Amino acid sequence: MATTTGRFTHDAARTAYDAAYRDLEARWPLPSTDLRVDTTFGPTHVRRSGTGTRTPLVLLHGLNGTGLSWHGVVPALAADRVVHAPDVLGTAGRSEQTAPLTSPADYGTWGTELLDGLGLERAHVLGYSEGAWFAALLASRTPDRLASLVLGEGITALVKPSRKVVGRMVRAAALPTARSFARLDAWLTPGVTLTDEDRALARAATRYRRRTPWPSPLSDDRLRAITAPTLAFFGADTRLGDPVAAGRRVAEHVRDSRVELLPGGGHGVLWQLADQVLPLVTGFLRAHDPD
Repeated sequence: MATTTGRFTHDAARTAYDAAYRDLEARWPLPSTDLRVDTTFGPTHVRRSGTGTRTPLVLLHGLNGTGLSWHGVVPALAADRVVHAPDVLGTAGRSEQTAPLTSPADYGTWGTELLDGLGLERAHVLGYSEGAWFAALLASRTPDRLASLVLGEGITALVKPSRKVVGRMVRAAALPTARSFARLDAWLTPGVTLTDEDRALARAATRYRRRTPWPSPLSDDRLRAITAPTLAFFGADTRLGDPVAAGRRVAEHVRDSRVELLPGGGHGVLWQLADQVLPLVTGFLRAHDPD
């Protein structure tokens, strides 16, 4: 019988992943509360941090990440608002997929149920890399629930990724050694210094077998369904795909949109050029908080 939900390859892989998760958890720089949100597709683990009366922010991580992936930038993002960082369902993490996710639309449903379970009538949503795909699917399904949408390096939500990138990522996942991951990181996200704990968790995540749709560019109609104010930013030198073509699709099809290409930035531009990108993002969020 075919497996329809994600799982680790064996119990030892799950145990190793849990240990790596706990190690990275120690790097979270703010007081936090762990939440469990039940959805149609299984319970979702969410880390909540921050205080303030501004509109809450939901963070959706990229490939092989978790809610912990934001530890280096969360102090700035949570300076004046509550931030929710889920482990996206269907990926390695503390969320538990219990029902099939068979289409991109299912992720729009999951995101809506996540907002419901968190009690968020309206929220800002920031997705990075694969997380931008999840965020865009949510925004196109429930546009009235989003105060704003921020797509960070959302190449795969907009255009096809580079074949060279896909090939190198597949090879690294097939041989998930510290050396292979370090070489991939240096090539794909130059200027970003990952912690040993980040790298260890990403390597451990390769032993999780996903049973979910993989990112593919949203159709023009689906992009036009996004009515929330949208900021899309890209590293101008990203290797993941064509940032100019990706930005053009946002500008052409998302009515209320702003596109920024950061010179010198690679795929990890949020961390690489944090002094430029974080003020851009937080300023955009504040501009779209209620008066």
